[in-house]
Amino acid sequence: MKLTAKQRMFADEYIKSGNATDAYIKAGYKVKTNSSAKAASSRLLTNVNLKNYIDAKMAEIESHKIADAKEVLQFYTRVLREEETEEVTLPAGADVITVEKKPSFKDRLTAAKELMKRYPLSDPMIQAELRKLNAEADIAEQKAKVLKNDKTGITKIVFSDDMKPDNEYAKDQKGDENDGTDT
Repeated sequence: MKLTAKQRMFADEYIKSGNATDAYIKAGYKVKTNSSAKAASSRLLTNVNLKNYIDAKMAEIESHKIADAKEVLQFYTRVLREEETEEVTLPAGADVITVEKKPSFKDRLTAAKELMKRYPLSDPMIQAELRKLNAEADIAEQKAKVLKNDKTGITKIVFSDDMKPDNEYAKDQKGDENDGTDT
């Protein structure tokens, strides 16, 4: 991304204000009228390198607005250790006073639970569940290997001819009633 000093300044000013004409003027470009600055700034915004620079800077700005996992864990830890406070307003007669309040026991307990959710291996139930899931995954992999190693691609069906017609079944039932002797 090769940009001149003026282009970089224009992009930075454009990011701050969102106004291309003002950014063009503040970047130090010589202009006779606002309409010529507007036209020139519009042309400048079509520059691919400048557009990429602006997009990258905007993404960077947005990523700083969003808390990452480490920041969240640090906050929960500060609450758990009573290092975070909140301002609470209390009525004091005709006046209202503001005091710093440490987290309640309930708040600290909630923070502890939230922290433990992020460290699941310390819970024996979750460890057991994880072992079960790993075992099921191993079984599924073994079944897949067996099916994959079957090179024929033919499904085998085994038929058994141990069923008798209904009338033979009835004869066997009579024979059983007669202590195993057929008449």
